[in-house]
Amino acid sequence: MAQVPLSVPRPAPLPACDVRWHEGNVDRAERWKRLGQRGATVWFTGLSGSGKSTIASAVEELLISGGRWAYRLDGDNLRHGVCSDLGFSRVDRSENARRVAELALLFADSGSVALVCLVSPYEDDRRHARDLHEQAGLDFVEVFVNTSLAECARRDVKGLYAKARGGALANLTGVGAPYERPTAPDVELTEALDVAAAAACVMSAVPVVTTG
Repeated sequence: MAQVPLSVPRPAPLPACDVRWHEGNVDRAERWKRLGQRGATVWFTGLSGSGKSTIASAVEELLISGGRWAYRLDGDNLRHGVCSDLGFSRVDRSENARRVAELALLFADSGSVALVCLVSPYEDDRRHARDLHEQAGLDFVEVFVNTSLAECARRDVKGLYAKARGGALANLTGVGAPYERPTAPDVELTEALDVAAAAACVMSAVPVVTTG
């Protein structure tokens, strides 16, 4: 399948009309203080089979064990519902990342650590997710799970690489579709790390809860 040029603009936002943001009675700072939490988004990007979900699951367990709210926003899980109407074209991949970024923003604002596991192959989409959080005053940590294509193909957890080799899957990221590697991720994990070591690296980058 031919790729849509990277210069394709994002869809223009719909007119606001009578839709407006409704502020609650408790602001973010007070909510976090009362709950003893601090929200953030940790965005795992990498090829299919790189270990994003596995590492994020380990981080989620560590955070919850330590009394932090955390929740995984896994790309495959979200395609069962919120993003079930999207395919894998360039435009759909961008819309997928946009929706997930908006969801993560709400989780982070609530005080949870949102753990996003998404191939998110395009730099513009990941930059948009970061900008969204920074504009809202929320922490955003990009984690590049830098597992080689050869190792991902060897693992082939979902059988996608075998399908791509057999010609049944034309737009697999890293094979028939591009993956734009992060140039300055907050955390970079390689296949030399086991899950525990990788999770520890991520944990060291998660903003801590401050008191007072």
